[in-house]
Amino acid sequence: MNLDFAFPTQKELEDLFVNNRDLHRVGAYLNRFNPIRTMRMEGMEIRHSSILAWLLDPRETHGLGDKFLRAFLCEAMRGQSGLGSPTALEIAQADLRDAEVRREWQQIDIFILLPRLNWAFVIENKFNSSQHEGQLAKYAQRVKSIFEPQEGALKVRGVFLTLYDEVPQDENFVPIHYAAICEILPSLIEDDAKIFNSDVRIFIRHYIEIIQEAAGMNEERNEMEALARQLYRSHKKVLDFVMDYGATTDFILAMEATLGEGLDYGDAFEVDGQKFVFNGHSNLQVSFLPSGWIESLGDELNWSGCENWWAGYPLICWLQLHDDQEGTSGRLRLYAEVGPISDYDFRKSLIEKIADAAQLQGLRSVSFQKTAMDEGKKFSKFLKGNEAHVSDTQNIEEIEKAMRSLLKKFESVFQVVGNVLPEFKRFGYLSPLENAAATLAKE
Repeated sequence: MNLDFAFPTQKELEDLFVNNRDLHRVGAYLNRFNPIRTMRMEGMEIRHSSILAWLLDPRETHGLGDKFLRAFLCEAMRGQSGLGSPTALEIAQADLRDAEVRREWQQIDIFILLPRLNWAFVIENKFNSSQHEGQLAKYAQRVKSIFEPQEGALKVRGVFLTLYDEVPQDENFVPIHYAAICEILPSLIEDDAKIFNSDVRIFIRHYIEIIQEAAGMNEERNEMEALARQLYRSHKKVLDFVMDYGATTDFILAMEATLGEGLDYGDAFEVDGQKFVFNGHSNLQVSFLPSGWIESLGDELNWSGCENWWAGYPLICWLQLHDDQEGTSGRLRLYAEVGPISDYDFRKSLIEKIADAAQLQGLRSVSFQKTAMDEGKKFSKFLKGNEAHVSDTQNIEEIEKAMRSLLKKFESVFQVVGNVLPEFKRFGYLSPLENAAATLAKE
């Protein structure tokens, strides 16, 4: 605690807490009811598998029939025709209403059998956990050993569903991101709104919200985070008082031990010789940018589409602690992401340049999803092997060690990305106010 802390005045406390519309908006968002979150199921992988198995099963009571199943498999198999049948086009034209969907069968998260078509799909769901060496290959072998004696022509395809941009270890498995579900489900419930039971429609919307938040696609959350940062800047003295005299978390204590105490938006900090610029933090997350990235792009420019996204730059980095299901251990992950840049050519070229530069330097820790450059794509994470195990999430020293380890591990990636950024400075622009100030300065 800072003993030299200046206590806020009565007026400063009232300005924040009395009839503050922005504070009420953030509070209303945080208190919004979502049954999945209320039951603390949003981070439980097994619950996501259960919900998805229900949605994928054409015989279930959701009213989707085989529409979600078809859309999901088509998206997974898009661009994968080199693997042979079934292709995305074959799936799009097929009748999947007789599909058998099984949960936790033969230790497979979700298994889909289409006996009439001689197709089988093994879905490995990784919402928070990571794959293990050889895990995907053994599932496909197990399915073939059971069915091929009876169904010699059975075609087994593996689908690797992940919240993060992780490449399957088995090349026979195709990747699909949870973000795709956020794009598929809304269109289905909007197109056929009349056939859905209202309870089903509300539940699906709650589920979409949970995935959007986990995948960083919730634009309302991004807006609330930007509003919260503005509230902090406007009422820093009061909120620092609340933070200093209120509760904190082990993650925050570890963050302060690693990055330094009392950091505010835009403050520079250094970790083991590497220089960064602080953006913000929550109880389990801290966001920042390598100083070299800001120097390359310039700190006086704005970026269309990213104005309310994290620090407002086209890229962001953050560390986030994820609890395991048992709640005592977890994983610390370091993320780097290209954001919602409005100019498609700029975004596509930026991703290409980062990928090419990493490949030239032999950096296997940089990997974009195949869909990263698709038009309309907004969020593209690109770090691979980006987690450190934390055996005790209440051990401040262990979390601090994991933070330092990940930042050190990806130091070369920070440097390579920084080297390609200067050529993209031309896509930035001055705000009208900044442009007027610059004009006056020249005069």
